[in-house]
Amino acid sequence: MQLTRIAQTLLLTLVASHAGAATMDSARTRIAEQAQKLEPELLETRRDLHAHPELGNTEKRTSELVAKQLQAMGLEVKTGVARTGVVAILKGALPGPTVALRADMDALPVKEVSDLPFASKAKGTYLDKQVDVMHACGHDAHTAILLSAAKILAGMRDTLPGTVVFYFQPAEEGPSDFIPDGKNTWGAKMMVEEGVMKAPKPDAVFGLHVWAGVPAGQIAYRTGPTLASSDDLRIKIHGKQTHAGRPWDGIDPITVGAQTIVGLQTVVSRRTDISSYPSVVSIGTINGGTRYNIIPESLDMTGTIRSYDYGIRQKLHSDVRQTIEKIAESGGAKADVTIIEKYDPTINNPALTEKMLPTLKWAAKDDVVQGPLVGGAEDFSFFAKEAPGLFVFLGVTPRDQDMSKAAPNHNPGFYVDESALVVGVRTLASLATDYLYGNAAVGK
Repeated sequence: MQLTRIAQTLLLTLVASHAGAATMDSARTRIAEQAQKLEPELLETRRDLHAHPELGNTEKRTSELVAKQLQAMGLEVKTGVARTGVVAILKGALPGPTVALRADMDALPVKEVSDLPFASKAKGTYLDKQVDVMHACGHDAHTAILLSAAKILAGMRDTLPGTVVFYFQPAEEGPSDFIPDGKNTWGAKMMVEEGVMKAPKPDAVFGLHVWAGVPAGQIAYRTGPTLASSDDLRIKIHGKQTHAGRPWDGIDPITVGAQTIVGLQTVVSRRTDISSYPSVVSIGTINGGTRYNIIPESLDMTGTIRSYDYGIRQKLHSDVRQTIEKIAESGGAKADVTIIEKYDPTINNPALTEKMLPTLKWAAKDDVVQGPLVGGAEDFSFFAKEAPGLFVFLGVTPRDQDMSKAAPNHNPGFYVDESALVVGVRTLASLATDYLYGNAAVGK
């Protein structure tokens, strides 16, 4: 009996599905083998980058190293993206979707305290001041991991169904050469504005971040909101200067400032719905006055506003502004409030996260956990607004160490257990191949 057209279609689909699974498995096998083989080169690159860190928008040496390695792989390479970024395109021999993989390259104004032979001794300029520079957030590891992943995938181009785009991004930690004012841009947002996600347009974008306090080689992930938004809060309270022994002759901005700090705590605790996601309003700096017996004319304060939901974020802004202005008014003072939106919340696409979870488990040999919300921010969020995104954390703290005592990211003692880096390579490379093979059109 002849098969009906529907039955034939189902059979072809089933055969194609099995073939795709077999191709995916063979790709994973090759990734595992090549990641292990490339580990010495991976570590050499990471150590070179660690010894030569560069601040946001000054990653000249780093971008030159990245571009040179990518060009040696035979990829299409574009430099000078968002000032010092690099984008590379790998076109597979077979038709298929497009995925993007991202790594950030910049370092922090931190003085390293380790005795590693490749410890940073670098100096840099941060807002016109000379500072020590260190890869205290692991971006050296991110860059080295993505370079190794790119090399593996470039070696698979003859069987790759689709395109892989590599984003080597500058200034994730922010610019070192200017102060954000709400108008200037940098990093991921600037890359997006320059059109990197339009030609070619990715169907999915993936990234990872090495993380202290998580066992080396373990992957932590979340579905939905993962990292907070980050908005700068700048306050200037105008009073009236007078002798501190005669405060009634003036308006004390310091007292108003103290009341403002207390009042801001009620914005989250009494005016924000935290039943779904937490929020944070913190004051980090207070500057005012020149002498112990003079009530100053004004007081400056800065802080940060963090949230995980766009609606809550906007309500926080409104409530913060109202609270500050009304408290100042009640004391006879006037307050100027500036809120600068810097980074959006990083939100992992639920469907993509669920689909790629088996890939994460393979890459980390089933050592995968659901992580907590992270109060830090990531401008990977701008990539994830343009295409479905997944951002995960790779543990880098030695497994024989007390996780609670590990020096955190951004600390002078931040330490990367390099045994975890090969897991990062497996992760990014297999996220790309599993997505491409899993979404390649049947019959193409």
